[in-house]
Amino acid sequence: MSLYLEMIVTFFKLGLVSFGGGYAMIPLIQTEMQSHHWLDISQFTNLIAVSAMAPGPIASNTATVVGYKLAGLTGAAVACIGVTLPSLLLILVVGKLFFTFQNHPYVKAAFYGLRPTIVGVIAYAAIKFAISNGIVGGSQFIDIKSSILLVAAFILLIKTKIHPAYLILASGIIGVFIF
Repeated sequence: MSLYLEMIVTFFKLGLVSFGGGYAMIPLIQTEMQSHHWLDISQFTNLIAVSAMAPGPIASNTATVVGYKLAGLTGAAVACIGVTLPSLLLILVVGKLFFTFQNHPYVKAAFYGLRPTIVGVIAYAAIKFAISNGIVGGSQFIDIKSSILLVAAFILLIKTKIHPAYLILASGIIGVFIF
């Protein structure tokens, strides 16, 4: 199978089964990158950081950056189309059905069931990233500098109205000086 076909199938599949937004998709993308031997964890983490800083949805940004890394501009386009096409097709169908049945008790119950699961998937992605990047669980158990940045970012996001993009930019600048 050609790389382009493999990419569009992989990213279409990711776009089709990923619920809860782009951050919930990160563990699935990571698994696919490793199973195809396209990126190692360090490369993937760096690409997620770049994707998070760029405007737009993280899922399509990540797919685009991964596609670019694998096959240049054409790869970026193929990966982006692959990951966004299922959403477009599904939202057309589901949107029509949702507005018709949004007040049905089973539909409401299903969405109440999805919410905590999505939070769990996002928490899992964050913890797995922390472990795989040595922030926690490494030879020192906790990397103090990274942990201070993590806690400071978390507190700033909760206590202030700072835009995450500014926080990410500031963290990158701080990282230049402390790492």
